[in-house]
Amino acid sequence: MRNWLWMTAADLGRGIEAGKIHPVELTEAYLDAAEKHPEAGRIYSRTTPRRARSMSIAAADRARAGQRIGLLDGVPISWKDLFDASGAPCEAGSALLKGRVPETDAQVLTTATAQGLVCLGKTHMSELAFSGLGLNPVTATPPNVNDPAAVPGGSSSGAAASVAFGLAAAAIGSDTGGSVRIPASWNDLVGLKTTSGRLSNQGAVPLCERFDTVGPLARSVEDCALLLAAMEGSKPADLVGASVKGARLLVLETVALDDLREEPARGFEGAVEGLARAGARIESGKIEEVTEAMDLAAILFTAEAYGIWGKTIESAPQKMFPRILERFRSGAAFTASDYVAAWRRMEELRKIWAQKTAAYDAVILPTAPNLPPDAKRLMEDDEYYVTENLLTLRNTRIGNLFGLCGVTLPTGQPSCGISFIAPPMQEERVLRLASAAERALG
Repeated sequence: MRNWLWMTAADLGRGIEAGKIHPVELTEAYLDAAEKHPEAGRIYSRTTPRRARSMSIAAADRARAGQRIGLLDGVPISWKDLFDASGAPCEAGSALLKGRVPETDAQVLTTATAQGLVCLGKTHMSELAFSGLGLNPVTATPPNVNDPAAVPGGSSSGAAASVAFGLAAAAIGSDTGGSVRIPASWNDLVGLKTTSGRLSNQGAVPLCERFDTVGPLARSVEDCALLLAAMEGSKPADLVGASVKGARLLVLETVALDDLREEPARGFEGAVEGLARAGARIESGKIEEVTEAMDLAAILFTAEAYGIWGKTIESAPQKMFPRILERFRSGAAFTASDYVAAWRRMEELRKIWAQKTAAYDAVILPTAPNLPPDAKRLMEDDEYYVTENLLTLRNTRIGNLFGLCGVTLPTGQPSCGISFIAPPMQEERVLRLASAAERALG
C-alpha cells in the first residue's frame, strides 16, 4: 500500500480500473500519510478528510458498477490554497484573508469533482501568490525534496511538496509568472503552464488576472494531460506514438541563458544532448524582443497586482511579510497610461514572437537559472532575497509575458528542469512533445 503513494496518478487509475486498488483504501492511505508525515503541517494548510472519504466512496461505487467516469476517477489530489472549496477556509497564504470561507467550489474543482477526482485538501503557498521562492513566514514555508535547508519554489510550493513527499498523487496549482513550473522543477516534477483563458479562474483568488493560469504538478506528462482534461471536462491529449525525432526545437539564447548557475546549466545541456541523440533538430537563436518584454514586466505584473489588492493591503499592511508588501506597493508607482501603453506594446511583441518561432515545434530553455536558495539566508539578507527572487522568475516569466503554454520536465540533475514553450492554446501539442522528450531523457 505504501507503494501507492509513489505511483503516477495514471497508474493509480489503471490499478482502480483493474480492481487491484480500492479508491477508499487509496484515499485512506494518503490521509494517513498526511496525518503522520513530519512535514505535513508545512505542506497542507488543511486536509479535507470528510470530503475526501465521501468522494472516494462514490468512486468505489462507480468502479464496482463498471461506470467509472475516466482514468483518474477515484485518484486523490491536492489543491493550492487559492482555489475555493466549499466550507473550507481559503486564505491564499495571507493573514489578510484569515477566516475567509467560501460557500462554493472553484469552477475547476467543480469540474474535476464531476470527473471523479478526490480532493485531499488545500496546500500552503506563497503569500497571495506573489513570489517564485515559496518562502512564507506568515503561514508556512513547505520543504524542498532535495534540500532541507532550501525553499521549495513558489508560489505553488505546498502543491509541489505534496506530490514530491508522497502526500498526494498530483496537485493543482496556479502560474502567473512561473508558479507551477518553478516548484515543479525544484522538486523534480512535471508541471504544465496552461494558456491564459484555457481553464477557468472562477473561484480562484487572483493575483494578476491577465496572467493568472491554472495548471497541474505531477509525476509524469501523462498525469498532466489527464488533469488538464479533468479540469476542463474534455478528452485528454493523445500521447501515443509521440516522438522527438525530427522535432524542431529552438534554444532561446536571449536572456534565458544569462547568469546560468553551474547545476542548471549542466542539467539543461545534458537534456539538450539527450534530445539531439533521440533525433530532435536543435538550433540556437536570439529573439531580441524578449529583452524589451522583460523591461515591461514590472509595470504589467505589479501595477495589476496592486490594482487588485491595494485597498485590502493598505487596510492592514502590518499583516504582510515586508518583502511581499514592498513588491505589491511597487505597482503603485505606475500610472494608468503606463499600464495601457505597456500592454499595447506587449501585444505587438507577442506578434513578433509568434512570427519568429513559427518554424519551431517548441522553444526550449532552463526552467530556472538557479538552484533553490537557502531559506534562512533569504530571511536574513535583503539583497540575496531580491536577487534570487528575480532570477528565479526570469525564465518562466517569458512564457507568461508572451501568452504561451509550456511544460517543465526533470533533467536528471536534481532541482533542474528543462522547459518547452509553445503557442497559446497548443497544450495538446506541447504535451505530446514533452511526453516524447520525457521518454528520451529517461
